[in-house]
Amino acid sequence: ITMSPNIPRPDLKVIIIGAGTGGLCLAHGLKRAGIAVAVYERDRTRTDGLQGYRVGIDADGSRALHACLPPGLFEIFLATCARPPRYFNMVTENLDELLSLEIPQQVDPITSEHSVSRMTLRQVLLTGLEDVVHFDKTFTHFEQHPNGTVTAWFTDGSSATADLLVGADGTNSPVRKQYLPHARLRDSGIVGIAGKIPMTDANRSLLPEKIFQGVTLVQGQRGFFSIIHVMEFPWRDAELVPAAGQSDRALLEHWPGLQFDNTRDYLMWGMGGAAPNLPPNTLQLRGEPLLQIAQDATRSWSLTFRELQRQTDPTTCFPLNIRTSERLGPWPTSNVTLIGDAIHTMTPGRGVGANTALRDAAILCQQLVAARDGRIALLAGIAAYEAEMREYAFDAVEKSL
Repeated sequence: ITMSPNIPRPDLKVIIIGAGTGGLCLAHGLKRAGIAVAVYERDRTRTDGLQGYRVGIDADGSRALHACLPPGLFEIFLATCARPPRYFNMVTENLDELLSLEIPQQVDPITSEHSVSRMTLRQVLLTGLEDVVHFDKTFTHFEQHPNGTVTAWFTDGSSATADLLVGADGTNSPVRKQYLPHARLRDSGIVGIAGKIPMTDANRSLLPEKIFQGVTLVQGQRGFFSIIHVMEFPWRDAELVPAAGQSDRALLEHWPGLQFDNTRDYLMWGMGGAAPNLPPNTLQLRGEPLLQIAQDATRSWSLTFRELQRQTDPTTCFPLNIRTSERLGPWPTSNVTLIGDAIHTMTPGRGVGANTALRDAAILCQQLVAARDGRIALLAGIAAYEAEMREYAFDAVEKSL
């Protein structure tokens, strides 16, 4: 496919495969700019890894959301965030303090860091895209045509054709596997387990103040570690923007795809360790057997941590295989591109995976708007996005590892 001339493309059409954080952010940006966009998503909701999973939105992610979302929806995003942590703590498995740093509180909502439930963020990003997102669509393959268009095919026999196909379909991306079959993932050798408990007055009293108010990394014996984070939602007492309704329940009931209640305060914990130190079938397990593995691995830890695990709802437990992408050199630009985990999966070590996907979305959106307006050729804009993305994203992958 050759570079097209710099002419306006008012009829530009974009297909996005995958309704994850980056894909939905890009869809909002394109829709807001008046570019025809359609998102195709396999599931109505991702049931793994969402019930208690916190996402930290940093300045890059916040700026991207602000750039792409309609102003009212960005206000809803801010309103549904948990209170920001006040401390970063490192403690022993007995919760003895090794380090505690006070986190400066930021006031600019566009550049501040935010804590949000992954499931709640998904509901926010689905809002306003009811006419754009097509559920129950499992992508099989794409076909590029001599006229510069590309067609996506799905298991139900349907298809969709556009000027650009964006793979936003996560770590196991079928789009990437067809487009860049030489791109490789490798295991970090670490397996994680996460869970969630509702915050009550009783378990609030279990936690030292700095742990309750902070993000805490527990360094245990045999290389096991854990992270503890309390998600407390001050928005339950706040006056939401008019479009959101008069209460949190009124807001949430109208979000498409709502399956889990993340409107009430909860504590999320995640623990991990080297794969050989955990049962070989850990990644295949869910629920009570998975919680039992976490309890066995931390049986010598503090009574407080063990009590938190005891109160965990087993149905919220899910395993994590910590994988990472290997750096890729440049590839020939075409009318297929990738964003987020589909091209740069990284460990959760620095908490920047979702933010890098959001950054991808904002930059790609800018380039596509420029192509639509004739300020740059479409493929030149995609090439510019890919060149910039490769630098910051694979740098983040390696730092995360």
